[in-house]
Amino acid sequence: MKTRVAVIYGGRTGEHEVSLRSAKSIIDAMDPEKYKVVHYLISKAGKWSPCPILPEPGGNPGIDVVFPVLHGTFGEDGTLQGLLDLADLPYVGAGVLASSVSMDKDMMKRVAKERGLPVVEYRVVSGSADAACGELGFPVFVKPANLGSSVGISKARNCEELKAALELARTYDRKVIVERGITGRELECAVLGNEDPIASAPCEILPSREFYDYDDKYLLDQAQTVIPADLSPEQTAEIQRLAVECYRAVECEGMARVDFLLESATGKLYINEINTIPGFTSISMYPKMWEYSGLAMPELIDRLIELAMARHAAKRSLRYSK
Repeated sequence: MKTRVAVIYGGRTGEHEVSLRSAKSIIDAMDPEKYKVVHYLISKAGKWSPCPILPEPGGNPGIDVVFPVLHGTFGEDGTLQGLLDLADLPYVGAGVLASSVSMDKDMMKRVAKERGLPVVEYRVVSGSADAACGELGFPVFVKPANLGSSVGISKARNCEELKAALELARTYDRKVIVERGITGRELECAVLGNEDPIASAPCEILPSREFYDYDDKYLLDQAQTVIPADLSPEQTAEIQRLAVECYRAVECEGMARVDFLLESATGKLYINEINTIPGFTSISMYPKMWEYSGLAMPELIDRLIELAMARHAAKRSLRYSK
């Protein structure tokens, strides 16, 4: 009997189109002999088509497992995961806590620092640009705390640019962070697993612009990627170790992509962020890193669904009342 997989995609954020592309790649990679795919599209206005997943009379939801492919707010931040937990449905990827902590760049960095993991110096800016001007030197990167795909991120080289960057970021999120600018290399590492996560071979991103922004990722088709990244065995091992430690620190399960910065002047590695629903488009690095590491896309999908089912079975063995 085929496993019925509900793929939820689209969403209300600026990453809507990326989600559509990721979902198509995932669905195309699913073995039709193993899986029956049920599509759930969420429009930019938040309308579900068909209606939201609800159990049928008698508790049968009509599906076996959910594969959320919603990047960013309302999909990667714990909100959808909470809905699925309430519906008692297995789902691929991180749970409520890991999703919400990982989505918030400030909270993720706080957790990483508490575990002794290296993160770039940053500040949460709630006041005017004047208060933040020059505090971390220049250049700095200004980011909405709770968006992905580099949406709303700007590089500021002076106080005027910082003011404009803060105004832009605040159109996307009430919480904004300012990070010290790092000159160096952008690296990524994929992680997979529940209790015993493993890391892939890391890759390097070579942006065609000043930094790897939304246009460079999805529109220009000019950024280059190198798999495996040109690193020493020691650097590779350290990236893999830090990726797994970051994954464990936020209590992630299923999958995540951990992004790094390697500072040229010091040779120091910094964890930049962790993405609990990484892209699965034709140019996305999460599946490519696993393919290089020996796990092709169809097998990766199988493994993610297995991990989702195993976690759900373990949760069902718990007691929630006397």
